This record gives sequence, C-alpha cells and structure tokens, in this order.
Amino acid sequence: MTATRPSIRLQDKWLEFLLPRIEADGWTDEAVTISAREAGFGSEEKALAAPNGVHDLIERFFDRAEEEMLTALEQADMSALRTHEKVAAGIRAWLTALEPNRLAVKRASARGFLPWHAPDAAKRTWKTADAIWLAAGDTAEDYNRETKRALLSATLPAIVLFWLDEGHDEEALDAFIESRLKGAMKFGQWGSKAARPGLELLDRLRGKG
Repeated sequence: MTATRPSIRLQDKWLEFLLPRIEADGWTDEAVTISAREAGFGSEEKALAAPNGVHDLIERFFDRAEEEMLTALEQADMSALRTHEKVAAGIRAWLTALEPNRLAVKRASARGFLPWHAPDAAKRTWKTADAIWLAAGDTAEDYNRETKRALLSATLPAIVLFWLDEGHDEEALDAFIESRLKGAMKFGQWGSKAARPGLELLDRLRGKG
C-alpha cells in the first residue's frame, strides 16, 4: 500500500472540520481559517497542507471523489459494457462519491462559474474527465485522447447542474447522462477539425497554451 503524504493526511483532517461549515459559509477564507483552528492546526500545518488556501482544499475534495469512483469501478464488473456505458458508469460512480457533500459541490460549482476561477475549473473538469476515461479503459495517447477528454469536459458541467437540481430522480439522471453522452459522441463524429477550436480553448484555460 502506498503511504499517504503528510499533506494529504492534513488536508483530509482539515476537510472533516471544513465541510460542515460549507453550508453556511461556502468555500471561503473565513471558513478555512475557522476550520483550521478547530482542527488544531498551527501555521506550519496549514502551510504544509494547503499553501494555496481554499484552492488546495477544493482540489483535495474532488480528488477524494475521484479516488472513491476508481475504487467503486475496480470492484464492478464492466467487461460486458460498451465504451459509452463504461463512461456513464464512471460518471455515476463519481456523482455517488460526491452525494454526501452535494451542497459543497454546489458551492464549488458557483466558484467555478466566476470568470477569475475559470482556469481552475477547466483544469479540474479535465482531470475528472481524464480519470473517467482511464477507468473506462481508454489508453490512447494521440489527438483522439485530447478530443475525448475535451468532449467529456464540455459535457460534465451540464450533468453536474442537472444532478444538483434533479439528481434525486435516478432514472431521470441516467437518461440525462445518456442523452448528453450521445450528443458528445455525435459531435465527436464531426472529426478533429471541428473539435480543434474547443480543444485549443480548453488548453488555454488549463494554462497549456
């Protein structure tokens, strides 16, 4: 078993105290400061755990959901599923991992829609899309890899918003995920030339261009 880095252990402990405050305060510097004090952190622990403050804690929050998603998918038999069904299963497993902290997701999503948080939101969405595709068995390293991640990155925000508003209806959520993935697949069939502008935009937002 790989040892957990001290910073990760500290972030996880910090989140235990921070997440209950999200409903009232959101992902704010004030909530971060108060929860650190409640966790018994001094300046050294805070600097080690989250040198970038709330940004690092939001990242860890979503990283944990991805880890739970991967664990759930590893335990599931997806051998009979087609590729888009594996992707849908990954999305559902990810949302299931986030379910206990739905309001924290909503607060984080609100931050992501602000213009000055757009690069961070794009990087986070791309990372999640990459994890879902890898779990679905996609190991491509060519331009096709970028296209798949870009299309799923463009699809995930709408799915998350639907889940936040209507996600308690599992049949409706499944149908929405399926329809969005079908739409993304149709767009992907237009070819890399049509997809290139969106990829270049995402690359700029992620700080690659």
